[in-house]
Formats: sequence, C-alpha cells, structure tokens
Amino acid sequence: MRLAVISVQGQGYHPNRRLLEAAAARGLELELMHPFQTWCALDQGGAGLLGGRSAPQVALPRVGSTISPYTLILLRHLELMGCCLVNRPGPVETASFKDRCLQSLVAAGIKVPDTVMINRPQAWAAAVERLGGYPLVAKLPQGRQGRGVALVRDEAEAELVRRMWLRQRRGLLLQRYLPPEGRRDIRVLVVGGRAAAAVELTPPPGEFRANVHLGGRARAIDLAGEAGRLAQRAARALELEVAGVDLVREGENMYYAMEVNHSPGFQGLEEATGLDVAGLLIDHALKIAVRA
Repeated sequence: MRLAVISVQGQGYHPNRRLLEAAAARGLELELMHPFQTWCALDQGGAGLLGGRSAPQVALPRVGSTISPYTLILLRHLELMGCCLVNRPGPVETASFKDRCLQSLVAAGIKVPDTVMINRPQAWAAAVERLGGYPLVAKLPQGRQGRGVALVRDEAEAELVRRMWLRQRRGLLLQRYLPPEGRRDIRVLVVGGRAAAAVELTPPPGEFRANVHLGGRARAIDLAGEAGRLAQRAARALELEVAGVDLVREGENMYYAMEVNHSPGFQGLEEATGLDVAGLLIDHALKIAVRA
C-alpha cells in the first residue's frame, strides 16, 4: 500500500521524520509529497499528475493552518484520483480559518471565547465595548504556533494593530482576554473520533500564549472528564479525522474551545506523554484506506 504525507517540510522536520520512522517500523514506505512540486492535470481521461505520477492510496495532509489555495486544489485532485485523505479538503479549509472554525463550533453548540470579527477601523470601538474594554486579544484569521496573535492593552497598541493587521478583505478577530493566572490551557489530540492524549500547557514567564514553539511547557494530563468529551465534539463539528483541539478552562467548570487544528504538531505531545503519536497517525491512515 502506498502512503503519502503532503507537506512543505523535508525529512529533517521532526513530525515528518517521525512519520517516516513509524511507517518503516510497520514495513511501509511513506512518500513525502510537496504541494508545490506536485502538479495536477485534467483531460478526457480524467484526473492525473504531471510526470506520469500516480496518486497514493492514502495521504495525510500535514500543511498547517496557513494552507495555500493550490494545496487545497491538490487535495481535491488527489481525492478525484481515488486517494483516501486523512482529513478531507472541506474540513481542512474550514479549520484553516479561525473565524470559520469558531462559527462551526458555535453551530455545534460548543462554547467559544467572546469574539468579534471586524474588517474596518470604524467597527473597532464598538467591538472593544462589546468585549468589555482593554486588554483584548487580536488574531489574524490564519496563523499557527502563536503567530498572528497579539495582546492589545490600550489604545496606543490598538492603533498599531489596526495599521499593521486590519485589512478589509481579510478581516480580524478580537477576543476577550483570558489572563494566564486564571485559566488552564489544554491541547487534546483526537484521532478517529477518540481523544487519544492530552497535555496542559503553561506559558513561559511574561507571555500570555502557551504554545510549545514559544517556550510553553507541556505536562501530560488525564483525559477523563469534560476536556476529552469536548475535544471529541469539536473534532466532529469540524468533521476532522485527526485534530489538535485547543481548550481553555476558566475557573472550575467553564471550558472554551479556542481552536481546532487539522495538522497538529505533536513533538511536545510525544515528549510529555510518551505516546507514539506518529505510529497512531500511520495506523489510522491505514484504517481509513481499508475502510474505503
């Protein structure tokens, strides 16, 4: 069986290297497909790839939240050629945009932080008032690993964000600020509808973002209880087979779904939990291929 990972990263990138190792341990060969080095063709015979390349039987998209329009075209094209995708193009596209992701979560009855979506400076003051004033968090619709997220503490910082980030065609998300000392940040890995592992993330000193790539510390936690159930609901709401669900617990019982990532990084998760996440993903890709 031919398996592929669709990624812009090379073999040296940790998740891809781990996936290659996991496939090899199962006697499988895993192909890395770069979306900008794989070109689609259509003719009377149907769909194909330039250079006479054939589609793999199953592919795992690992392209991050800043996915390009061409990559989505490639995913749809591979599906047209009969390839089984772990995370289909529509859900991948929805999860790639924070605003669309939040809308899908709310449609499923899942609580999200108070959020206002604006695309012009004239809406800023009304948005700040609705969110209860400063500080607040500004987020670009697309971004990953904590990039494109800023804490806005006053009008001077707001003016800088408006000038640098606010674009009419792209829009901007403003959210109520949840201070680190009053919350718990939780990342749950969901595979095939099941919460497989979870970590609590602690931001580094002086930082409000808890991302591991920004120096956040990850600690394995028990999946029993509301966090695991909520993560499973969030992955279902986005129709994702594989998802990294970011939750925040405010106080004792209030959980919010912050984001659902269709291509979650798992280095910190493997290190904190000891779980073979790469092997879990390869095994699930094989299940999907067999199921199809």
